[in-house]
Amino acid sequence: MRGFTSCYIWACPPLKGEDYILYCHPEIQKTPKSDKLREWYLAMLRKAAKENIVVDLTNLYDHFFTSTGECRAKVTAARLPYFDGDYWPGAAEDMIYQLQQEEDGRKQHKKGTIKKTITKRALKASGQTDLSGNASKDLLLMHKLGETISPMKEDFIMVHLQHACTHCCILMVSGNRWVCKQCKNFQLCDRCYDAERKREDRERHPINQKDKHTLYPIEITGVPDDTKDKDEILESEFFDTRQAFLSLCQGNHYQYDTLRRAKHSSMMVLYHLHNPTAPAFVTTCNVCHLDIETGQGWRCETCPDYDVCNACYNKDGGIDHPHKLTNHPSNDRDAQNKEARQLRVMQLRKMLELLVHASQCRSPHCQYPNCRKVKGLFRHGMLCKVRASGGCLLCKKMWYLLQLHARACKESECNVPRCRDLKEHMRRLQQQSDSRRRAAVMEMMRQRAAEVAGNS
Repeated sequence: MRGFTSCYIWACPPLKGEDYILYCHPEIQKTPKSDKLREWYLAMLRKAAKENIVVDLTNLYDHFFTSTGECRAKVTAARLPYFDGDYWPGAAEDMIYQLQQEEDGRKQHKKGTIKKTITKRALKASGQTDLSGNASKDLLLMHKLGETISPMKEDFIMVHLQHACTHCCILMVSGNRWVCKQCKNFQLCDRCYDAERKREDRERHPINQKDKHTLYPIEITGVPDDTKDKDEILESEFFDTRQAFLSLCQGNHYQYDTLRRAKHSSMMVLYHLHNPTAPAFVTTCNVCHLDIETGQGWRCETCPDYDVCNACYNKDGGIDHPHKLTNHPSNDRDAQNKEARQLRVMQLRKMLELLVHASQCRSPHCQYPNCRKVKGLFRHGMLCKVRASGGCLLCKKMWYLLQLHARACKESECNVPRCRDLKEHMRRLQQQSDSRRRAAVMEMMRQRAAEVAGNS
């Protein structure tokens, strides 16, 4: 299993009419209810357990939000699994922001008029040794998250691919597993076993009983020493996020509503995966707004994203465009143009590197190729009154390069002009999209909780 210890499944069917990953579903395809989808997952996992692939099944709430039996792990948000782009990190951030707003509101009132949300006595009762304000916020956050998923905790399935330590709840992948033959579900990792031996008799397993049980070691096997995947890593921006893949399918009409279209769409997706430098989207005519077939259009080399089809180009009077248009490459020339596309990618990378250099360079006589030209574009951008919105070609070109740089930039203190503003703008757009998704999911969860309460 290459060192994987757990798997998390949220039995959350998509909203009706929503394309969550694949674009355009068959009309006859039904959206399962939450209980039907959950039972399908559980049936598959029970079969996996019989084949010794899965060790144990539980749910997110029972594993992270409750401490039962002899469990000594603290209930804290730091234990929760966070996946980039997942629902829970965004929901936790929203709750943290609300808690901060409430705290700021309490500070504005006179001291003592409003009771604290979590007292030190409550912290001690929950097993917390840290009685600071951060511990209070952590416990309150877990309480709010727990309240959200508790009514439908069975939908948040947690799959154990390795055995979990009863004390620290960490899943064990190496060393020994110390098991109790008298207690079915009691087992300790090496570290917790060493700590168990140093405790007083009344605190050892089983707690508060006179007769103590003996623990026996079982060597953990089956996990390879080298957990690195030897397959080649294929990088593609279209598979970084769910939305990027969905946008690729929508932009190229890669539909999955029929078997024939699904086969074609799958092959085209594989083509883009193995040919990252190939054009990703269908070109659209700027005059008639129809798709342009390969080799059947004309492109402006000066203006970004200006293309016309053969029909519009050959109309009486031609195209009223100030720059020269060149013919699109055809299919039989694609093989010859593969190197040309790769060359354009390399030129674009060099241009972005030049952009970073010019933003940091302070030498008036820099020998770096084209450094002065980019500095001149920077000065033009500050002094230009027309701007890109008014049609200035230099500003449009510069704005296009700045946007490309901001998408790839990972520096927190970048010197490239407007980089920080552009990253903040893109982050806000992503947050707005995530917020709309979370709001829809939260409403669905409320409806599901109401159904569970009604059935009970």
